[in-house]
Amino acid sequence: MSTDPATIAYYQAAAPRYTLSFGQAPSRHLDCFLDRLEPGARVLELGCGAGRDSARILERGFDLDATDGTPAMAAKARERWDIPARVMRFEDLDAIGAYDAVWAHACLLHVARRDLPSVLSAIHRALRPGGWHFANYKLGEGPDPQEGRDPLGRLTNLPTADWLDNVYRGAGFAVEHTERYRGEGADGVVRDWYALTARRR
Repeated sequence: MSTDPATIAYYQAAAPRYTLSFGQAPSRHLDCFLDRLEPGARVLELGCGAGRDSARILERGFDLDATDGTPAMAAKARERWDIPARVMRFEDLDAIGAYDAVWAHACLLHVARRDLPSVLSAIHRALRPGGWHFANYKLGEGPDPQEGRDPLGRLTNLPTADWLDNVYRGAGFAVEHTERYRGEGADGVVRDWYALTARRR
């Protein structure tokens, strides 16, 4: 398994303008997720981007390990928010029982479907028993949606909600909360998204 090279190349090249296209407000799902955690909990952030969610996690007093698979994005987080972000791709996650929560906003949607079960298993291993995980995905359309390239050339897995629920349960998670909503991605396409909050059993 390896992170899609074209997707990494896109973010590497687009980091300067990409980070300016988003406001400074964190994800609307973040505070509700953080409310589930104990004070000072250890949080792993996957795909931290320019660090807007990272800054909020730190502001709320959590112990953050911010990571991104793209060196330019990790550099932006350090530059813009003074976040000590490190470069780590999904396939390099090898921690065992090290975190109370894993936050993965709008990043696991770039994992090929065939590889998502192993990534989720790695997240499960990285969590302490009872640990929390959040991720959101762009949903595919039609009875049998196919993953593919978005208008920006990024790999997008485009699953169904039922498929995601089953894959999470297969990786050892209890799915505690889901939300389906309309949203616009960086590619300008408005579609259904699926936010999923799960807990390590």
